[in-house]
Amino acid sequence: MTNTKYLLLSLISMILFNSSCKTSETTKAMDSTAKATMPEASKAKSLLWEISGNNLSESSYLFGTIHMIESKDYFLPQGTLSAIDETSKMMFEIDMAEMSDPMKLMPLLQKAYMRGDTTLKDLVTPEDYTLVEAKFKEIGMPLFLLERIKPMFLSVFATGDFDPQGMENGTIKSYEMEFAKMAEDGNKSTGGLESIEYQIGIFDAIPYKDQADMLMEAIKSSDTEDDSFVKLVNLYKEQDVHGLYEMMKEDDSIEEFEDVLLFQRNRNWIPIMEEEMKKERVFFAVGAGHLGGDMGVINLLRKQGYKVSAVKS
Repeated sequence: MTNTKYLLLSLISMILFNSSCKTSETTKAMDSTAKATMPEASKAKSLLWEISGNNLSESSYLFGTIHMIESKDYFLPQGTLSAIDETSKMMFEIDMAEMSDPMKLMPLLQKAYMRGDTTLKDLVTPEDYTLVEAKFKEIGMPLFLLERIKPMFLSVFATGDFDPQGMENGTIKSYEMEFAKMAEDGNKSTGGLESIEYQIGIFDAIPYKDQADMLMEAIKSSDTEDDSFVKLVNLYKEQDVHGLYEMMKEDDSIEEFEDVLLFQRNRNWIPIMEEEMKKERVFFAVGAGHLGGDMGVINLLRKQGYKVSAVKS
């Protein structure tokens, strides 16, 4: 089951995190008031944030994750373990407990396939297909077995130096899986801000041709010194949420889809977070790309009247 959990987490959550690290001309054109708000919401260098005020009896915590990271780069900022100890519930983008239910996972894997008889060859040029084929041969995955998989699901394999066996051999870690194990060991309840079905459904809103274009961009980027994932990891290790937001502003390749991939999801989460925090102290762990910016979770919580403070390392 570890393999299945790993594949789903990488094929879904990692894609959403990477997609979140892009933005559009709409965002760049925000008025001066919004621009003044964005740095204030995210300029502190911290992955861990304390949520208090607004009639909460006790504070909760918000942590920005990166869904997969090389083990050598994995770290927990000072205060993280204490924050987890103080809370009674841990919530993720999707409930990690669902990742252990084979009755839910197996049918969902089928939704990774494109409808009809569409294949990747139908969506890219012969030259680009050759590039994809070479990339997958490099990481030891035969492309002919994956040609009907939705291109955005394939993008994760083209990001950085992906090792399909990384989770098993210990070279790759998942913050979500590490936190889920801590929750289990601490007898804490877990929950999700959205369902697996919802996350998979997000990809159906993006035409296959656009997904294929994103796949090609990921592959061509990973073959240059300007690998965006390397930059992303470096910013993450610096706990630079504002830097991650600035990185988002540099790329408008998913302009048409950023609301469904990022902003609408952030908005959906806020009332759920509010309801949960009223009942008990919660440790929220979501992709760090969701934290910064005017439409980021930090600023949206502040607009609701909460005090959201960086926990300094």
